[in-house]
Amino acid sequence: WFSDIVYLWLYGVAHFALFLVMLIRPLADVLQGVTWLRPLVILRKGVGVFSTSIIVSFIIAKVITDPSGYLTSLATSEYWSFNQLALFAHLADISALLLLITSNNLSKRLLGKNWKRLQRLSYIYFYYSALYVVAMFNEAIVIWYVVIVTLFTILAWLRNHGYLFTSNTNKTKTT
Repeated sequence: WFSDIVYLWLYGVAHFALFLVMLIRPLADVLQGVTWLRPLVILRKGVGVFSTSIIVSFIIAKVITDPSGYLTSLATSEYWSFNQLALFAHLADISALLLLITSNNLSKRLLGKNWKRLQRLSYIYFYYSALYVVAMFNEAIVIWYVVIVTLFTILAWLRNHGYLFTSNTNKTKTT
């Protein structure tokens, strides 16, 4: 369906969109004084749907071009092997598919509090697909995506749990 150049370009677009999705919330949590960041959090859903749609389109293309071959390959050990990091690629694909299917209000209502738990698959999607893309396509920029997102996620966790303070009102007074 796609030439190698288009395929890699689409992978790059999907990963950049995923990078933005994973970065926006922790960045807004860490840099609370930057007022224009918080409104961007609402855009995560749309950008995430865009990213997962690209990946799911690759799966659909495989099913369309060779349905029986693709579906029978699902039952082989090679499909789920660590050889060429296939396991990580396919787990990322499955998480992208689940995220795309459940990125709507109906799923949110039906799944209740489990919807938020399911959305944590975005971490599987992000880290496993990054591992695969870096190892198979030598896309070094994705390493930076992982480093930046991990750093800001840790900083946001520390800030949200009271380990990082930004004002004197949060600090314990000593006399």
